[in-house]
Amino acid sequence: MEFIKPGTNFDFVGKMKVAFGISMAMIVISIASIVWHGGLNYGIDFAGGTIIQVKFSTPFTIDKIREALRPLGLQGAIIQEYGQGEILIRIAAGASEPTGLSDRVAQSLKGALGEKSVEIRRVEMVGPKVGQDLTRKALLAIFFSWVGMLLYIAWRFEFRFGLGAILALVHDTIITVGAFSILNKEFDLTIVAALLTIIGYSINDTIVVFDRIRENMRKDPKKDLAAVINESVNQTLSRTILTSLTVILVVVVLFFFGGAVIHDFAFALLVGVTVGTYSSIFIASPLVLVWERYRPTGRKRKK
Repeated sequence: MEFIKPGTNFDFVGKMKVAFGISMAMIVISIASIVWHGGLNYGIDFAGGTIIQVKFSTPFTIDKIREALRPLGLQGAIIQEYGQGEILIRIAAGASEPTGLSDRVAQSLKGALGEKSVEIRRVEMVGPKVGQDLTRKALLAIFFSWVGMLLYIAWRFEFRFGLGAILALVHDTIITVGAFSILNKEFDLTIVAALLTIIGYSINDTIVVFDRIRENMRKDPKKDLAAVINESVNQTLSRTILTSLTVILVVVVLFFFGGAVIHDFAFALLVGVTVGTYSSIFIASPLVLVWERYRPTGRKRKK
């Protein structure tokens, strides 16, 4: 099945400067948002603290829950609705003595809302040192995934292809993280897993285009690289659109109907897959052309 008719020749390379401008604007906005917010809104996994999931069998309001927590000194805790009749109470590290905290919270809520109306479903505690260690390991996981892919693509294709692919992945990661910062969404280990998934998806999409570029270069070594890139992207465009649409359809269903547990994970995939598809077409391959213009290969220098 093909959306794009054979022989179609969209001038993607001709839109290279516009695409680079749009990407730079999105990256600047993403970084500015992170700086403006004083960093990402780290979840308990990274920031440390306690998270308590509570289910209520009677109607409740956030204000009433916050008032019930006031005697414990937890009026500043973050309270978030979590599905039907449930909330998450996020308590920062050092805000209260962690020993017996869930029992004290349960007793305060039962006193305000009724003995049989409150059920503690889950309690998670992460110390500050553990949070720092998880942050470091998460950053290393993303960094080494970039390095590993750079080495593989440089060996499998050429260094210029590896560089273009990795810069496109950095582009995708920054913009996805920036979307979380702009919306002040919580950033935790689940989102790191989503970022690694996005990196895998995006690099697969990019390699398909690179493989076609290599094939076309072998067919006509004297053909201008810009024309080869345009031809290759057009030839793989139907495959790229079909793959992205099927993934996005599944992710949209998860986003709206998957429940609160995977809502942010689905959101990260939705942003990442969309941006990754865009970068595979407009960023990765044109970056190879930019590198060729400033650092021409031996074959081109001999002409």
